[in-house]
Amino acid sequence: MNSPLVPTPDLIRSIEASEIEYMTDRMKAIRGRPGNPEGVEIREFGNAVCYYSETMPWPSFNTVKGLRSDDIDSIEPILDFYRTRGRKPQLEIVPSAVDSAFLRRLVENGCYPSGTHASLYMAPGAIAPEPSDRIRIEELQEDQFELYARIHCRGTGLSDDGIPHVAANNRVLHGRPGWKFYVACLDGKPAAAGVLRTRDGIASMTFAATLPEYRNMGLQRRLLLRRLEEAGRQSCGLAVGQCAYLSASHRNMERVGMKIGYVRTSWTL
Repeated sequence: MNSPLVPTPDLIRSIEASEIEYMTDRMKAIRGRPGNPEGVEIREFGNAVCYYSETMPWPSFNTVKGLRSDDIDSIEPILDFYRTRGRKPQLEIVPSAVDSAFLRRLVENGCYPSGTHASLYMAPGAIAPEPSDRIRIEELQEDQFELYARIHCRGTGLSDDGIPHVAANNRVLHGRPGWKFYVACLDGKPAAAGVLRTRDGIASMTFAATLPEYRNMGLQRRLLLRRLEEAGRQSCGLAVGQCAYLSASHRNMERVGMKIGYVRTSWTL
C-alpha cells in the first residue's frame, strides 16, 4: 500500500484544493438548511475562501483557506469580514504558498501562529480488507445520524447538548453526491465513525472520531482501510486526510501507507 506519489507543487495544490472543495460543499449544505439556522456565510477574497458560522464558533467553521502571496492586500478585508461578525478567524497557511512579506503583514495585523496541522496523502490502489471477528464497518443510514452525532460529540469532547445540532448539520450530507458516513462496531456496539468525500478522482477523509472507552482497539485503522477501499473502488487516484501532527490519527494514517504532503500553520487574530 506504499504510495508511489511524491510531493510536487501540483500535488500540494491538489491536496489543498480537495480540502477547500469538501469544506465548501459541506458549508453550502449546512447553509441550505431551511432558514440557514447556523448563519453560514462563504466569502471569497482573491484566492482565499472564508467560512463563517454565526452559531458555531469553532475554528473549523470560521477558517480561511487557499491564501497565496498575491492575496497580501486582502488580509485587512478578510480580518474585517470576521471582526464585523465578532469572530476571530483561523487562517491556514500552506508551506511555500506565501512569502515573508505576507507573513509580516499578518503579524502587523495582530495575527500569530497558533498551531500546526498535517495533511497526508497516498494513491489508494487496491486495498485488501482485513477480516475481524470483533470489528464490523457499516455505512451509516439516513435514520442513524443521532448515533453518528453521539460518537462525534463524545469522541471530540463536545457536550451532549450539541448532538441534535451535529446530527442536523451532517444529515444534510446524506445522499449528497460524493459523501459517505461509516460506523465501526466493536462486538456489535457502535464505537467509532469516519467520513469520506469523493469527487473528480480525489478521496477526502474529512472526519473521524472514537468513543473514549473504545480507543486503541484498531477501530480507526479499520475505518481508514474501509474508506481507502471505497476510494479505490471509485478509481480515485489520490486520497487525502488531515490530522494533528504526531497524533494518534497521524500514526494510523502512516500505518496504512499515507505520508505527509505538508504541515500547514494556523494563524489566529
